[in-house]
Amino acid sequence: MDIVTRPRILVVGAGFAGVGCVRRLERRLAAAEADVTLVTPFAYQLYLPLLPQVASGVLTPQSIALSLRRSKKYRTRIIPGGAIGVDLASKVCVIRTITDEIVNEPYDYIVLAPGSVTRTFDIPGLTDNAFGMKTLAEAAYIRDHVITQLDLADASNDPAERAARLQFVVVGGGYAGTETAACLQLLTHNAVKRYPRLDPGLIKWHLIDIAPKLMPELGDKLGRSAQEVLRRRGIEVSLGVSIAKAGPQEVTFTDGRVVPTHTLIWTAGVVASPLIATLGAPTVRGRLSVTSHMDLPGHDGVFALGDAAAVPDEAKGEEGAICPPTAQHAMRQAKVAADNVIAHLRGRSMRPYAHKDLGLVVDLGGTDAVSKPLGIELRGLPAQAVARGYHWAALRTGVAKARVLTNWTLNAVAGDDFVRTGFQARRPAKLKDFEYTDTYLTPEQVRAQVEGGHPEAG
Repeated sequence: MDIVTRPRILVVGAGFAGVGCVRRLERRLAAAEADVTLVTPFAYQLYLPLLPQVASGVLTPQSIALSLRRSKKYRTRIIPGGAIGVDLASKVCVIRTITDEIVNEPYDYIVLAPGSVTRTFDIPGLTDNAFGMKTLAEAAYIRDHVITQLDLADASNDPAERAARLQFVVVGGGYAGTETAACLQLLTHNAVKRYPRLDPGLIKWHLIDIAPKLMPELGDKLGRSAQEVLRRRGIEVSLGVSIAKAGPQEVTFTDGRVVPTHTLIWTAGVVASPLIATLGAPTVRGRLSVTSHMDLPGHDGVFALGDAAAVPDEAKGEEGAICPPTAQHAMRQAKVAADNVIAHLRGRSMRPYAHKDLGLVVDLGGTDAVSKPLGIELRGLPAQAVARGYHWAALRTGVAKARVLTNWTLNAVAGDDFVRTGFQARRPAKLKDFEYTDTYLTPEQVRAQVEGGHPEAG
């Protein structure tokens, strides 16, 4: 008896792009048309733009971790792990599960949305001594760490140690770095009131970036406005400066300054997931080179989108322009990519992706923000209303919206109790400990794994 198997669609990554694609596939494909599988270490979608508010205690971690299993209509199979290699010729994805088991997962269609990882450079001591701000665990850990520094400084009788623990350095003048510095500075500003032995004047925040401007995408006026807000709060902004060396108790800047500190937060940009390098396919600045349909030329059934894909930006109309790695593009690409997978499966024509940015929002905490919705420049409370309104509307579930709104309201009315939750262990966890960038295979290792393994039908 002939057994007819359904096409297997494998989606890699549970960010804005991956989850949006899966949800669209579930809604538009009949259950008998295809089997959908999602590869992700965690069964939630992280609303990444609000991570600084988790780090500063305005939001709880659960409020921005949107469960993938909440929908009663959810039928996608989840493999708890991360893709560490793809063999395009054999149509097999190599997965390392959360129990460190290596699994060969065959597919008929693959949608690559593994996102990005923190971009680092060959700076002595960086990965051993810096914190990142890319995962939920990092945000929760940094909050614990910052409060720990206040506790230890308060208990110390050594003026040098006290001063070092109360200096904080953030590297990266983009959205992530600026919002992180702004939100965490408010955390320490409010928390120090509970420490009568500490001089608030000893708390110093440094925000540095090698670029000549803060958040150049905002334009000169709004960029200067954001910088003025930070400086008014006492955050020292240094542009044209980066890190020369990072140690456990001090950081050396490229301009020669040495800052005694136990807190270095690195947010100097992102790069495509190392998974893309395992494919052996053409890339653009490390991102997989795809067409405007988000398919990979020469490889049937391979699609890529989000931060890890160089999707042509047709809305700009410029030769070689690619979409920036933003949540706004990822969410919209997800719908088109899912529709194109379905069109390919059904033998229909695919459509290109084209979308113009709706604007930019930067939440600086409290009543401070700068926003540029539809090209309109806003500052202060109006900008804050637009920023929070945009993020609130973009949350995928009603439960998440309710949690975030409740957290915002409670924080505004009652403030923070500055409680440590226990992430600050005796052995510190740093940048290298959260993103597992050393687990990926080379193209040769992928081929050896696929040839030596025994893939089972998904």
